[in-house]
Amino acid sequence: MLGTPHLSELPDTFSADVLAPLLDRLAAWRPTAIATEDLSGLQCDTLRRYPFRYAETVKIYCFDPMPAEQAIGLTVPEANAEAERLLHQWPANPLPAQRRELAAVFLAAGEPGSALVQWLRLSEDQRMVGDGLNQDLVTTLERARARRNETTMIAAALAAQLGLERLWSVDDHSADTPDRTEAAEAQASSDAIAKAWDNPATHARIAQTATLNTQLDQPDGLLNLYRAYNEPDAPMLVYRSDFGAAVAEPSPQGFGRQYVGYWETRNLRMVANMRDVIGRNPGTRLLTIVGASHKGYYEAYLHQMHDVRLADTMMVLR
Repeated sequence: MLGTPHLSELPDTFSADVLAPLLDRLAAWRPTAIATEDLSGLQCDTLRRYPFRYAETVKIYCFDPMPAEQAIGLTVPEANAEAERLLHQWPANPLPAQRRELAAVFLAAGEPGSALVQWLRLSEDQRMVGDGLNQDLVTTLERARARRNETTMIAAALAAQLGLERLWSVDDHSADTPDRTEAAEAQASSDAIAKAWDNPATHARIAQTATLNTQLDQPDGLLNLYRAYNEPDAPMLVYRSDFGAAVAEPSPQGFGRQYVGYWETRNLRMVANMRDVIGRNPGTRLLTIVGASHKGYYEAYLHQMHDVRLADTMMVLR
């Protein structure tokens, strides 16, 4: 599993060119499936039905499938079923029209990362309107292609390079709750957790990140950043800085404990989503790309699973 910074937050010295050494090493590991920190279209479809609790979550984290639904006439559940049907009978050498059709279906399914994989697998001259893709959807795919994040620049690019047909969205925000407390209590919660985070481990993380970010334009600069984020002791530094500090903060309301309860629940559900992917095809080599703060929880929970063996990320990044 690859712990990652969010590429959108890296300084301007970061460019796609510096990803090549990382992509080469990930490709050499030969994953047969790739999971990303994105909400699935099916979960977003469920969350939309409960706006009282999830309106803000949907606004922030969910792709809007409505333009694709209007273009091809399939709802999110119908499009997910259609994508599975198409992939079940997928030919060894699909025609460009079949890839465009599947890209449109994935957009309607709320799976833009997988749609981008199909788009990238087309030659430049075949990235065009047709087979369910209208001009608006083509524009959506081209914008995704240029977006700076780990799903587009690492996961989708790698899947296309390896000949994979899709990504797996395994994030989970069903534990989200709206902030319906009084303003004073909300501020007290924020202040308590911020105070807990003000500790030596946090200062060490900030200093490390600042140093690594100044080296992104150097040879192996980005690769060295990923090595630092995936060192065996990195999850413990994150824990001491963040979640361990929060769970010990002393507010009578237990603000930090509430926060950690949410975090553990989210990670448990994310790992359940990954276990589901692996269980579909025993022997799957799953590369999961996730924000580095999740990595320790992923490892702890996955170590409890039968028939799951974790690869050494540092061996892959050598």
